[in-house]
Amino acid sequence: MRIVIAGGHGKIALLLAEQLTGRGHSVISLIRNPAHAREVYATGAESVVLDLENALVSDLAATVQGADAVVFAAGAGPGSGTARKYSVDRDGSVLLAEATERVGTRRFLQISAMGTGLPPGPGTDEVWAAYIEAKTQAEDDLRSRDLDWTILRPGRLTDSAGTGLVTLADHRLERGEIPRADVAAVLTELLGAPETAGRTLELVSGTTPIRAAIAALGA
Repeated sequence: MRIVIAGGHGKIALLLAEQLTGRGHSVISLIRNPAHAREVYATGAESVVLDLENALVSDLAATVQGADAVVFAAGAGPGSGTARKYSVDRDGSVLLAEATERVGTRRFLQISAMGTGLPPGPGTDEVWAAYIEAKTQAEDDLRSRDLDWTILRPGRLTDSAGTGLVTLADHRLERGEIPRADVAAVLTELLGAPETAGRTLELVSGTTPIRAAIAALGA
């Protein structure tokens, strides 16, 4: 498969690209900073410099053209203010989804977050509340599109080594942690699981092997 990853220099995206190229897939990673190209290249992926906050949908469509699947892994990241939560986490996803629809690519995976779709609790940090609201609006936009989308909401991300053991469900889970390596591994398997299209999945560490957890969703 030919797979385009938006937010290609992110930690999950780099892990995902390495896993996908290791399986023989062709990966195009979109990056904002040309200085990050070397790290992308080390994963076996090709880098394309394209800033989602300033790109035209036609620019993005030209890059997505011919792809078998698209993964939205971009995010404003820690230290960014409320405005960039909307311009990256929401608007970036909307732009990529529109470009994907335009060129006729069907499969679209979106990395979201646990807590999306719920109102922020009293006293919630302003930036975190904006992040959740931006993710919620991005999810809502994706659900409205004629794409074979799957939304993945991981729990709190860690840099621990992946275990390959998860809890994956299409309902709300109790909050928990998940290594980024396991998130990438789940995304890798979801790309080959068309039966998960149209589903919103929550993910934390657990006791079930990843392939078995995905298979159980369709059982």
